[in-house]
Amino acid sequence: MKKILMFIMETCPHCKNARKYMEELYEEHPEYRQLEIEVIDETKEPELANQYDYYYVPTYYVDGKKIHEGVPTRERIAEVFRTAYMR
Repeated sequence: MKKILMFIMETCPHCKNARKYMEELYEEHPEYRQLEIEVIDETKEPELANQYDYYYVPTYYVDGKKIHEGVPTRERIAEVFRTAYMR
């Protein structure tokens, strides 16, 4: 499995939707709970966030590669999880 970095802003409605989709996917695919996901709030950790090339949240990096940026869909989050889960 590959590590996921998720960049968010606490007040972002799209980030809240992404988390909702993540919870739905955990329910459907319990194996995804094994994924290592580091959530970084760019307002609380701007120095770290500034080291990555993105403009919109939520943004997901898997193993250092940007997989998704911006308005999430359930399908896109599922793709992030599948990518990270592949061995």
